[in-house]
Amino acid sequence: MEITLAQFIQAAIAAFLVGFSKTGLPGAGIMIVPLMAAAFGAKPSVGVLLPMLFFGDFFGVGYHRRSADWRILVRLAPWVLAGIGVGYVALDSIGSADLKTIFGVLVLSLVALQFARQYGGTWLEEHLPRQWWFSATMGVLAGFTTMIGNVAGPIMGIYLLSMGLDKHAFMGTAAWFYMMVNAIKIPLNINLGLITPQTAFFDLKMTPIIIVGAIAGIFAFRVISQKWFNRIVLALAAAAALRLLIS
Repeated sequence: MEITLAQFIQAAIAAFLVGFSKTGLPGAGIMIVPLMAAAFGAKPSVGVLLPMLFFGDFFGVGYHRRSADWRILVRLAPWVLAGIGVGYVALDSIGSADLKTIFGVLVLSLVALQFARQYGGTWLEEHLPRQWWFSATMGVLAGFTTMIGNVAGPIMGIYLLSMGLDKHAFMGTAAWFYMMVNAIKIPLNINLGLITPQTAFFDLKMTPIIIVGAIAGIFAFRVISQKWFNRIVLALAAAAALRLLIS
């Protein structure tokens, strides 16, 4: 696996953002997938990026492990597994362009729904998070999108905000969610030939940069207020959706 200087620089930036997003701001990784896709190609980048994300998960869990809301994780688990299964089957047959459009429209719709829940009246605010079908839908979508292209972040971000979690519970729940999901995805990606010894060796070179990003994320998380945490998560989710649609 020959790596050019441009590919290495793009991957290094992505590696820093992986660490930063796992401990600091989950939406800060908006550019990770586009950077890696531009460097290695859309489909090969999935296998290069996944071990980097999994390594970053250890820092997210290590710092936020005590803040998780396990009721949410248990509620989502069967639906996420179903979504991963569908994504595994569909990975070879769905075009990247179609997926980008679907994801972009979907995430923008969810952002609009979150604004309606917060500012449009009390009914959505009180009832939507309690509906089983809402958790089921979001779980399937999160599992499907993370399997297809490691792009479940905006969906999970909006879902966890809709559950009314503070920033500590948000990060703790997200950290455990991504670690468990990525652990499931690694053997599937190996079976699909997306993770190879060559890609794993390259990922190993990225680990010091991920560590630096994780440390920077911890400092950022400590200083940001709850209000701005929520605003940034929503803004970055919307930006990610627009990035998918425009590209």
